Amino acid sequence: MPDSFDREKIVDCMFDPITSSILAELEGGEKTCSFLANQASIPESEVLERLSYLIEHDFIKKNTDGETTLSANSEKLSSIVESSDNFDQTISGLEKMDSYLN
Repeated sequence: MPDSFDREKIVDCMFDPITSSILAELEGGEKTCSFLANQASIPESEVLERLSYLIEHDFIKKNTDGETTLSANSEKLSSIVESSDNFDQTISGLEKMDSYLN
């Protein structure tokens, strides 16, 4: 059974300024939740909250053996951005992010 998720919600998560900075950290490989929280200057609980939808749909893998670590499913994340069906939503997401920055 294919995973069903809201593509727009995934794009919104990915292009949120704080969440995108967390995802950028994960591009380098698995990181501890405490490291990500420190880098983003937010509590660990907020890191997990911001990534919860991405974790739920396996875009981010969460490992709780010992200290909580997170890693990106780069292939799955890339497929959302590269999907031609989703191109307009990606542009909209970038425009949203640009409006936050300005």
